[in-house]
Amino acid sequence: MGVALLLLVGGAELLVRSALRLAQRLHVRPLIIGLSLVAFGSTAPQLTVSLQAAYQGAPDVAVGSVIGSNIFNVLVILGLAALIIPLRVSRQLVRLDIPLMILASGLVYALSANAHLGRVEGALLLLGLAGYLAMLWHQSRHYARTYPAPDAARSGAGRFWSGTLLQILVGLGLLSLAGHLLLEAAIEVATDLGLSERIIGLTVVAICTSLPELAAALIAALRGEREIAVGTVIGSNLFNLLAVLGLTALITPEPLSISPNALSFDLPVMLGVAVLSLPVFYSGYRITRAEGLVFLCLYLAYGLHVAAFTMGMPLAGRLERLMLFYVLPVLATVLLYTTVRAWRRQH
Repeated sequence: MGVALLLLVGGAELLVRSALRLAQRLHVRPLIIGLSLVAFGSTAPQLTVSLQAAYQGAPDVAVGSVIGSNIFNVLVILGLAALIIPLRVSRQLVRLDIPLMILASGLVYALSANAHLGRVEGALLLLGLAGYLAMLWHQSRHYARTYPAPDAARSGAGRFWSGTLLQILVGLGLLSLAGHLLLEAAIEVATDLGLSERIIGLTVVAICTSLPELAAALIAALRGEREIAVGTVIGSNLFNLLAVLGLTALITPEPLSISPNALSFDLPVMLGVAVLSLPVFYSGYRITRAEGLVFLCLYLAYGLHVAAFTMGMPLAGRLERLMLFYVLPVLATVLLYTTVRAWRRQH
């Protein structure tokens, strides 16, 4: 376990450092690198686990890990990163990428309404991924044309590319290996405890497969690279929904079944968390330390519900109703109010 954690931190540091060098060399914004390269690389363990679970006849693990990972990414990773340093973000992220994350979350929820995700739904999600990648490519080209790179940045290409690409591959490899080692240990413990596939997917698998994103985002925050920290989370959530679920649903023999509990609680919470992030960012284009603490408290409440449900406690139903019909609506109202106030100040 200790070795895996060391690999995780080392891989994250190497990946973030080489990603920054790549952004400078390609003359693209660090946000684009976070939304694409870092997010895609850190999502690789999630894709591997979901495909393996689906082929082994455990769709609750495949789907639950994506849902749980997206909830963990927003509430825990952004919450912890904001505690390290308040996260200021660009207008593009607030006006485009976060709404796209909300749209993708809503699309997955809508496609799951018939209690399964088949090849047609998977193809639609992958089509959305292709559109998103095309948009990122267009943005990077527009930025390069608007702000041309100095001649010094174009010299000495050979040594730079070989060294930087090697560092990126090593960083991604260390993250994947560390995530795999931690995941195996955690699943073994969870299975011994007799946890259901849904709970294992929502918690153990989701958290372990999100550890690469956690490490990359926290290292980026510690280095003051806020755009990479936030871009990693938003990009990872989009890749989880569009690439991981899309590819898994497309190539597995049987459609992915969606459990009633996932439809009635987990998917609405995932969508609610995505919606919640928009007004938080919009009110000042940042997440403050106080808002980061609120995110962490919300995940604690979600974790308490999952724990109560696992132990078969009557409290689980009450916690579920409390979150769906009180906590989330009250938070949405407060955040809507702060968003309107922020919009009026800006206009």
